[in-house]
Amino acid sequence: MRTMRLVIARCSVDYAGRLTAHLPSAPRLILVKADGSVSIHADDRAYKPLNWMSPPCTLKEGDDSVWTVVNKAGEKLIITMEEILHDSSHELGVDPGLIKDGVEAHLQELLADRIETLGEGYSLIRREYPTAIGPVDILCRDADGATVAVEIKRRGEIDGVEQLTRYLELLNRDPHLAPVKGVFAAQEIKPQARVLATDRGIGCVVLDYDAMRGIEDDKLRLF
Repeated sequence: MRTMRLVIARCSVDYAGRLTAHLPSAPRLILVKADGSVSIHADDRAYKPLNWMSPPCTLKEGDDSVWTVVNKAGEKLIITMEEILHDSSHELGVDPGLIKDGVEAHLQELLADRIETLGEGYSLIRREYPTAIGPVDILCRDADGATVAVEIKRRGEIDGVEQLTRYLELLNRDPHLAPVKGVFAAQEIKPQARVLATDRGIGCVVLDYDAMRGIEDDKLRLF
Protein backbone atom coordinates (compact mmCIF):
# COMPACT_ATOMS: atom_id res chain seq x y z
CA MET A 1 0.00 0.00 0.00
CA ARG A 2 1.29 3.49 -0.88
CA THR A 3 2.03 5.56 2.24
CA MET A 4 2.32 9.32 2.69
CA ARG A 5 4.30 10.58 5.70
CA LEU A 6 3.57 14.03 7.12
CA VAL A 7 6.03 15.64 9.52
CA ILE A 8 5.63 19.08 11.06
CA ALA A 9 8.91 20.19 12.62
CA ARG A 10 11.04 23.15 13.52
CA CYS A 11 14.00 22.63 11.23
CA SER A 12 16.60 24.18 8.98
CA VAL A 13 17.25 22.95 5.45
CA ASP A 14 20.34 23.00 3.24
CA TYR A 15 20.43 22.04 -0.43
CA ALA A 16 23.75 21.12 -2.05
CA GLY A 17 23.87 20.38 -5.76
CA ARG A 18 24.26 22.44 -8.92
CA LEU A 19 23.61 25.38 -6.62
CA THR A 20 23.31 25.80 -2.86
CA ALA A 21 20.41 27.11 -0.82
CA HIS A 22 19.72 27.51 2.89
CA LEU A 23 16.43 27.76 4.77
CA PRO A 24 16.91 29.06 8.33
CA SER A 25 15.18 27.47 11.28
CA ALA A 26 11.36 27.68 11.24
CA PRO A 27 8.31 25.42 11.64
CA ARG A 28 7.67 23.60 8.36
CA LEU A 29 5.68 20.77 6.83
CA ILE A 30 7.74 17.90 5.36
CA LEU A 31 6.06 15.51 2.94
CA VAL A 32 7.64 12.12 2.28
CA LYS A 33 5.77 10.36 -0.51
CA ALA A 34 5.69 6.67 -1.38
CA ASP A 35 7.55 7.41 -4.63
CA GLY A 36 10.53 8.60 -2.56
CA SER A 37 10.12 12.31 -3.13
CA VAL A 38 10.63 14.71 -0.23
CA SER A 39 9.30 18.29 -0.19
CA ILE A 40 9.51 21.12 2.33
CA HIS A 41 6.53 23.46 2.71
CA ALA A 42 5.79 26.73 4.51
CA ASP A 43 2.37 28.18 5.27
CA ASP A 44 2.66 31.18 2.94
CA ARG A 45 3.42 29.72 -0.52
CA ALA A 46 0.20 27.90 -1.38
CA TYR A 47 1.02 24.61 -3.13
CA LYS A 48 4.64 25.38 -4.05
CA PRO A 49 7.35 23.82 -1.84
CA LEU A 50 10.30 25.80 -0.53
CA ASN A 51 12.60 23.01 -1.63
CA TRP A 52 12.24 19.40 -2.70
CA MET A 53 14.03 16.31 -3.97
CA SER A 54 12.46 14.36 -6.81
CA PRO A 55 12.60 10.57 -7.10
CA PRO A 56 14.54 8.41 -7.38
CA CYS A 57 16.20 9.41 -4.13
CA THR A 58 16.99 7.92 -0.74
CA LEU A 59 16.24 9.25 2.74
CA LYS A 60 18.53 8.49 5.68
CA GLU A 61 17.46 9.55 9.17
CA GLY A 62 20.57 10.01 11.30
CA ASP A 63 20.83 9.51 15.05
CA ASP A 64 21.73 13.20 15.37
CA SER A 65 18.26 14.29 14.13
CA VAL A 66 19.63 15.08 10.68
CA TRP A 67 17.79 13.79 7.61
CA THR A 68 19.85 13.43 4.44
CA VAL A 69 18.07 12.99 1.10
CA VAL A 70 20.30 12.07 -1.86
CA ASN A 71 19.26 11.73 -5.50
CA LYS A 72 20.94 9.76 -8.29
CA ALA A 73 22.99 12.81 -9.29
CA GLY A 74 24.49 13.03 -5.80
CA GLU A 75 22.64 16.21 -4.87
CA LYS A 76 21.72 16.44 -1.21
CA LEU A 77 18.84 17.89 0.78
CA ILE A 78 19.89 18.07 4.43
CA ILE A 79 17.15 18.66 7.00
CA THR A 80 18.28 19.41 10.55
CA MET A 81 15.47 18.69 12.99
CA GLU A 82 15.24 20.80 16.13
CA GLU A 83 11.80 19.76 17.31
CA ILE A 84 9.26 17.38 15.78
CA LEU A 85 5.71 18.59 16.44
CA HIS A 86 3.85 15.93 14.45
CA ASP A 87 4.79 12.72 12.64
CA SER A 88 2.19 10.49 10.99
CA SER A 89 1.83 8.14 8.02
CA HIS A 90 -1.28 7.59 5.95
CA GLU A 91 -2.25 5.06 3.29
CA LEU A 92 -3.79 6.95 0.38
CA GLY A 93 -4.40 4.04 -1.95
CA VAL A 94 -4.29 4.25 -5.72
CA ASP A 95 -5.11 7.71 -7.02
CA PRO A 96 -7.43 7.78 -10.05
CA GLY A 97 -5.66 10.85 -11.37
CA LEU A 98 -7.01 14.06 -12.84
CA ILE A 99 -9.75 13.46 -15.37
CA LYS A 100 -9.70 16.07 -18.10
CA ASP A 101 -12.91 17.13 -19.75
CA GLY A 102 -13.67 15.67 -23.15
CA VAL A 103 -12.41 18.64 -25.13
CA GLU A 104 -9.05 18.82 -23.34
CA ALA A 105 -8.52 15.08 -23.64
CA HIS A 106 -9.33 15.18 -27.35
CA LEU A 107 -7.07 18.20 -27.92
CA GLN A 108 -4.24 16.28 -26.29
CA GLU A 109 -4.87 13.27 -28.53
CA LEU A 110 -5.11 15.38 -31.68
CA LEU A 111 -1.97 17.38 -30.93
CA ALA A 112 0.00 14.24 -30.10
CA ASP A 113 -1.04 12.72 -33.43
CA ARG A 114 -0.09 15.91 -35.28
CA ILE A 115 2.82 17.08 -33.17
CA GLU A 116 4.53 18.63 -36.18
CA THR A 117 1.92 21.40 -36.06
CA LEU A 118 3.97 22.89 -33.19
CA GLY A 119 6.78 23.35 -35.68
CA GLU A 120 8.70 21.59 -38.40
CA GLY A 121 10.89 18.85 -37.03
CA TYR A 122 8.95 18.32 -33.78
CA SER A 123 8.69 14.71 -32.60
CA LEU A 124 6.60 13.14 -29.86
CA ILE A 125 8.25 11.53 -26.83
CA ARG A 126 4.96 10.52 -25.17
CA ARG A 127 1.59 11.67 -23.91
CA GLU A 128 0.89 11.82 -20.17
CA TYR A 129 4.60 11.84 -19.29
CA PRO A 130 4.73 10.83 -15.60
CA THR A 131 6.32 13.03 -12.93
CA ALA A 132 6.22 13.06 -9.13
CA ILE A 133 3.59 15.82 -9.19
CA GLY A 134 1.39 14.51 -11.98
CA PRO A 135 1.57 13.75 -15.71
CA VAL A 136 2.71 16.28 -18.30
CA ASP A 137 0.15 16.38 -21.13
CA ILE A 138 2.72 16.04 -23.91
CA LEU A 139 6.50 15.73 -23.87
CA CYS A 140 8.21 16.21 -27.22
CA ARG A 141 11.38 17.44 -28.91
CA ASP A 142 11.80 20.38 -31.25
CA ALA A 143 13.84 20.44 -34.45
CA ASP A 144 17.02 21.14 -32.47
CA GLY A 145 16.45 18.15 -30.22
CA ALA A 146 15.49 20.23 -27.17
CA THR A 147 12.85 18.81 -24.83
CA VAL A 148 9.49 20.62 -24.80
CA ALA A 149 6.73 20.15 -22.21
CA VAL A 150 3.22 21.05 -23.41
CA GLU A 151 0.32 21.80 -21.07
CA ILE A 152 -3.10 21.74 -22.74
CA LYS A 153 -6.21 23.55 -21.50
CA ARG A 154 -9.57 24.38 -23.01
CA ARG A 155 -9.33 27.84 -21.46
CA GLY A 156 -5.84 29.06 -20.63
CA GLU A 157 -5.66 30.90 -17.33
CA ILE A 158 -2.95 31.75 -14.80
CA ASP A 159 -3.32 28.50 -12.86
CA GLY A 160 -2.47 26.54 -16.01
CA VAL A 161 0.75 28.53 -16.44
CA GLU A 162 1.60 27.90 -12.79
CA GLN A 163 1.00 24.18 -13.31
CA LEU A 164 3.33 24.09 -16.31
CA THR A 165 5.93 26.09 -14.38
CA ARG A 166 5.96 23.42 -11.66
CA TYR A 167 6.43 20.70 -14.27
CA LEU A 168 9.31 22.62 -15.87
CA GLU A 169 11.06 23.14 -12.54
CA LEU A 170 10.88 19.40 -11.92
CA LEU A 171 11.78 18.24 -15.43
CA ASN A 172 14.78 20.55 -15.60
CA ARG A 173 16.27 18.67 -12.65
CA ASP A 174 16.56 15.57 -14.84
CA PRO A 175 19.91 15.72 -16.69
CA HIS A 176 18.55 13.38 -19.37
CA LEU A 177 15.85 15.90 -20.31
CA ALA A 178 17.26 19.33 -19.43
CA PRO A 179 17.03 21.95 -20.69
CA VAL A 180 13.25 21.69 -20.99
CA LYS A 181 11.17 24.45 -22.59
CA GLY A 182 7.46 24.98 -22.08
CA VAL A 183 4.48 25.54 -24.37
CA PHE A 184 1.06 26.53 -23.00
CA ALA A 185 -1.65 25.46 -25.45
CA ALA A 186 -5.36 26.30 -25.21
CA GLN A 187 -8.37 27.21 -27.31
CA GLU A 188 -8.39 30.59 -25.57
CA ILE A 189 -5.58 32.15 -23.53
CA LYS A 190 -6.44 34.92 -21.09
CA PRO A 191 -4.30 38.08 -21.35
CA GLN A 192 -2.99 37.71 -17.79
CA ALA A 193 -1.96 34.12 -18.47
CA ARG A 194 -0.16 35.16 -21.66
CA VAL A 195 1.75 37.90 -19.82
CA LEU A 196 2.82 35.47 -17.08
CA ALA A 197 3.82 32.79 -19.59
CA THR A 198 5.87 35.25 -21.63
CA ASP A 199 7.60 36.52 -18.50
CA ARG A 200 8.63 32.95 -17.68
CA GLY A 201 9.84 32.15 -21.18
CA ILE A 202 6.89 29.87 -21.95
CA GLY A 203 5.48 29.88 -25.46
CA CYS A 204 1.72 30.21 -26.04
CA VAL A 205 -0.24 28.35 -28.72
CA VAL A 206 -3.90 28.98 -29.58
CA LEU A 207 -5.58 25.75 -30.69
CA ASP A 208 -8.36 25.68 -33.27
CA TYR A 209 -10.31 22.65 -32.10
CA ASP A 210 -12.68 22.50 -35.06
CA ALA A 211 -9.86 22.73 -37.59
CA MET A 212 -7.87 20.06 -35.77
CA ARG A 213 -10.84 17.71 -35.71
CA GLY A 214 -11.56 18.27 -39.39
CA ILE A 215 -7.88 18.18 -40.36
CA GLU A 216 -8.57 21.24 -42.48
CA ASP A 217 -5.79 23.49 -41.25
CA ASP A 218 -2.37 22.29 -40.13
CA LYS A 219 -1.44 25.64 -38.65
CA LEU A 220 -1.55 26.77 -35.06
CA ARG A 221 -1.05 30.38 -34.11
CA LEU A 222 2.18 30.58 -32.14
CA PHE A 223 2.87 33.73 -30.15
